[in-house]
Amino acid sequence: MDTILGTPDPIAFTVFGREIRWYAILMASGILISYFLFVKRAMKKGFREDDLYDLFLVMVPMGVIGARLYYVLFYDLKYYLANPSKILAIWEGGLAIHGSIILGLIGVILVVRKKKWDLLQITDLLVPSLALGQAIGRWGNYFNMEAHGVETTLPWAIRVLENGKWINVHPTFLYESLWDLGVFLILILLIDRKKTVSGQTTCWYFIIYSIGRFWIEGLRTDSLMFLGLRQAQLISIALMIMGIAGLMVLKKKKDLHTDLQPASEVKDLPAEEEGSGEENSTSEDKDA
Repeated sequence: MDTILGTPDPIAFTVFGREIRWYAILMASGILISYFLFVKRAMKKGFREDDLYDLFLVMVPMGVIGARLYYVLFYDLKYYLANPSKILAIWEGGLAIHGSIILGLIGVILVVRKKKWDLLQITDLLVPSLALGQAIGRWGNYFNMEAHGVETTLPWAIRVLENGKWINVHPTFLYESLWDLGVFLILILLIDRKKTVSGQTTCWYFIIYSIGRFWIEGLRTDSLMFLGLRQAQLISIALMIMGIAGLMVLKKKKDLHTDLQPASEVKDLPAEEEGSGEENSTSEDKDA
């Protein structure tokens, strides 16, 4: 019996005898849609479009390389060393978001330093788009029938072929796609609008995304492992700690700035404004 989501064809179409996979289309769409959203939001903050495309040309390739390199190193390095031609076959699947974040962030830092931008302002603009791109790209896992979970009897299960047998499993790609969409909406509609200092949106992305990823990873059957533990869960814990610590540091900086602000404002007033103005003129008129 088929399930609600069915079993999709991973091939979207063929061009001159070459198969074009849905995985590649969805990954590329996620990158482009999320980046154009970032450009639109960044330009409202005064950034030049040409400078933002410079960031795109560095960040995106490094993010893709990081995602693939992370997967190759930790999934089955022996297999890829024996089949080096498969290392570049990203259209067949095998991109790890944490690797993309690590190397992509390095690319962002390099551009930010050259442009003399505020790093936290840029990452605050980027992370909502990153979450949206993840929500779109996760559907590539559906068409490849990968990144799924353990067996389940739930009506929204997907059917996969395991050891010559069709079984119903958790569609963990769907869970993460919906979670990422929620993260995107929370960041862009709530947190980013109410933040009081740069960096808060970035920290909340680390926290909220990692909570969902930790839970979802526990359902998966193809997790990358480290010392017998699920890597994604370990990294999720680390990112949550970083996010919470970051919020605490930013709050201290904000409180310190608030405490110093009144004194600095008085100090910076011109001499003729400190004891003169409309109030003094009124008292002189009354005396007269």
